[in-house]
Amino acid sequence: MSRTRSVASSALGVHRRTVLAATAAVSVSAGVGYALRPTDSRAATTDTGARPAGAPVAQSRQAPAAPLAPYTRGTTLSGVAAPRTSSGYRRLGDGPGWNRRVRSELAAPKTGRAGRRTTLAAFVQLTDLHLMDAQHPMRLEYLRSTDVHAWRPHEALTVHGAISLVERVNALRGAPVTGAPLHFAMTTGDNTDNNAKSELEWFLTVMSGGRVTPNTGDPRRYEGVQNSGLKQYWQPDTTVRDADKQLGFPHLQGFLAAAVRELNSPGLNLPWYSTVGNHDSMPLGCYGLGDSWLAEYAVGGKKLMSLSASEAKKLQDTIKNDKDPKGTAFRDLLKAHTRDMRSVTPDERRAPYTAAEYLKAHLDPAHRGPGPVGHGYSTANLDAGTQYYSFRIADDVIGISLDTTDPGGHYNGSIGTAQLRWLDKTLRDNKDSYAIVFSHHTSKTMGNTRPDPARPGERRHNGQEVIALLAGHANVLAWVNGHIHRNDITPHSAPDGRSFWEISTASHVDFPQLARVIELVDNKDGTLSLFTTCVESSAPHRTDFADLSQTGLAALYRELSFNAPGARTDLAGDSQDRNTELVLKKG
Repeated sequence: MSRTRSVASSALGVHRRTVLAATAAVSVSAGVGYALRPTDSRAATTDTGARPAGAPVAQSRQAPAAPLAPYTRGTTLSGVAAPRTSSGYRRLGDGPGWNRRVRSELAAPKTGRAGRRTTLAAFVQLTDLHLMDAQHPMRLEYLRSTDVHAWRPHEALTVHGAISLVERVNALRGAPVTGAPLHFAMTTGDNTDNNAKSELEWFLTVMSGGRVTPNTGDPRRYEGVQNSGLKQYWQPDTTVRDADKQLGFPHLQGFLAAAVRELNSPGLNLPWYSTVGNHDSMPLGCYGLGDSWLAEYAVGGKKLMSLSASEAKKLQDTIKNDKDPKGTAFRDLLKAHTRDMRSVTPDERRAPYTAAEYLKAHLDPAHRGPGPVGHGYSTANLDAGTQYYSFRIADDVIGISLDTTDPGGHYNGSIGTAQLRWLDKTLRDNKDSYAIVFSHHTSKTMGNTRPDPARPGERRHNGQEVIALLAGHANVLAWVNGHIHRNDITPHSAPDGRSFWEISTASHVDFPQLARVIELVDNKDGTLSLFTTCVESSAPHRTDFADLSQTGLAALYRELSFNAPGARTDLAGDSQDRNTELVLKKG
C-alpha cells in the first residue's frame, strides 16, 4: 500500500508546507491540528487572518535534536498504585509496574523489529473524566439505597484528579517506547458528568489552563449529601458514624471546604482534541434534552437527597432497561417527592447545555490553550449541527472523531446514516493515509438505535455495522474509545485479511484512574505495531490525611476511589489489555 497521501482531491486540500520535523531516529510530524478541509463538519480554523485554509493551527512539541530514548518515568511500566494494607479501608502505596504484552492475534511479530522501526505517531488518550458538579440537584446519589456504588465517596474531587492527570501528561518528555514527542491528547467523551454548564466550564479550563473553583450554589460552603447528616453517605467533616466510616473511611475535618476551594490548572502543554460522550450530551448521561421542568429543577433551590430502596431500585431499573429516554418518569418521581427535598442555593450555572452550546464553548478563544481552535470542532459543525470531524495527526496518519451518542436518550449509543456515510467517504478519500478512529462508545455498547429527535427519519447503526465498515478499509489501524470504564483491547479481522485493534481505556473517575499513551510505528518488515502504555495521574500514591492541599486531595481522590464501596475490581483489565504491543499487517 502506497504511503503517499491522497488528500489532494479535497476541495481545499491539506496545506503541507514544512510540516515534517523528523530526526534521523524517527519520522514524526511536528505539526498537528490540520483541517483536511473546512467542510463536511471536519475540523477547520475559525481564524480569518492571513493563515491559509488548511494550514496548521497548533504545534506539538518539537522533536529533540538528540537521539530519542524510551521514556517510562511516570508510566505504569515503572510503578502502579497498590494497597499496602490488607483489610478495612486500605491505604495505597507504591506497587510494581505492569509488564508489556505482545499480542499477535492479527499478525506475527518478526525478530529484529525494534532496531528497524520508525515512529509514525504518538499521542495520549484521556477518557471518562466525569468532571462533576457534586452538589447539582439532578444527581442520583439516593440510588445508593439500592446500589452502594451509585454514589462514590470521591465524587467531590474529580477536578483535582483531572488537573493531576494533566500534570502527568505534561511531565512526559517523550513516548514510553520510542521517545518520540507526543503529538496531541484526545479526550474520548464523558468529559463532564451531568451535561451541566458548570462542569463544561471546568473541563475546558482544566484542559486549556486557568483557575477553577469546583463549587456551585452557595459560594461560601458545600451544600450536598456529604454534609447532610444522612448516614448512607460519607460525612467527612463530622464524627457521625456513617456507613462509610464503619468501613474505615476517615474523619477529615475541613475536607469539604478544601474540596470547593479555587484550584489552578496548568493546562495541557500540547494540542488537544475532544470527542463527545453521552454524559456530555444528556442530563445524567441518559435523558434526552427538552423537558423544561427538569431544566428548571437543575438550576433551582431544591434537591432530593434520600429515597427508599424500593423506589431507588425501580428508578435504576427503568434507566438500565431504557424505559424512560425522555425522563418523564424521573420528572414524575421528583414531583412526587417535592416535600422531601432539602433547600439549596439556586444557581443558573447548573443549567443543561445544548449540542450547539457545547461546540461554541470549545470554539471560545478563552479555552484555546495550545490549540487547535475548537479542539477539533469547527464552525462547519455548528452550521451542520454535527459533532464529528477528521484531522491530520501526522504526515501519513489521519484521526477521525465520531459522535456515537444517541440524542433520543439512554446511555448506550449508535450513529446515524449520514455520519456512517461520512466515515466511509473520509476513509476512502484518505486511503493512502493510516487512520485512527476515536469515539466514546465501544462496539459492544452501540446497540441503542432509537431515532435522533432532530432527524426522525434517519436510520441509526449499531457497533457491528461500524466494525463492518472499518474492516472494509485497509488503512484503519485502531478504534480508540472509552465508556465502559475498563481496559479492554479487542482484535477485529475480516475474511480478506484486513484487520484493526479496538482499544478501550479505563476511566479517570473509577480506580485505577488511567489514561493511555499510544504509539504507532512501522516495523519495516511488512508489519506495524501499536504500543499502548497506561499512565496514572501525577499525585503521589501515598496519602496524608492531614494534607488537604490540591496535591493531597488529588492523591486522596485515587485512594478513595480504590476503597469506594461496591467498586469493581476488574477495571484495570488483564495484562493483555494494559501495556501492550499490538501487531498488524500492513494493508
